[in-house]
Amino acid sequence: MEKLSEIRKNYIKNELKIENADANPFTQFNIWFNEALKSEVPEPNAMTLSTVNETGKPSSRIVLLKGIEQNKFLFYTNYQSNKGKDLDLNSACALNFFWPDLERQIRIEGVAERIDEAASTSYFQSRPRGSQIGAWASPQSSVIKSREILETRVMDIEKRFEGVENIPKPKQWGGFSVDVFMIEFWQGRSNRLHDRLLYRTENGAWKINRLAP
Repeated sequence: MEKLSEIRKNYIKNELKIENADANPFTQFNIWFNEALKSEVPEPNAMTLSTVNETGKPSSRIVLLKGIEQNKFLFYTNYQSNKGKDLDLNSACALNFFWPDLERQIRIEGVAERIDEAASTSYFQSRPRGSQIGAWASPQSSVIKSREILETRVMDIEKRFEGVENIPKPKQWGGFSVDVFMIEFWQGRSNRLHDRLLYRTENGAWKINRLAP
């Protein structure tokens, strides 16, 4: 096995200058996201979501970005999951996108809140039927004794909604929107002298600063 301390990569693909970056971080995000799509980056909407529970213990996991509306990042989950409970108790959170093929990373900090039921229902009913059944069947983050228990629950839910065209949304499932106050764009550069541009809101306007790598 190769020693971890000897694993290195020299980043040489691009650069990021303030004069070339858009003044609006959401526009800049869209520019980078579209470039990730064109480059066929695997699951470009996959993002790390970090939360903190009631004791101050941090936790991270991958979720999928499902939209940006009114400059808020949207994702969906089971509200009774660990992340759902964390966000209901402490709305502060962080998001992170990492696209190694482009040598890019985007860090985001903000506060999350549940979106309204109508919007959650609309998205839920746009999902594949199998995903809808899974949302009903899975007591997300709860301990289960076996995979078979989960599969039995799936079969029970399939029978329950057999012949039902529009499966209703479970009460415990829905969306969160993250209201952003900080976005950092990171572009890998050679010799670890990376480009980092930090956007923060000041008096209702976005201000950009370059950070040392």
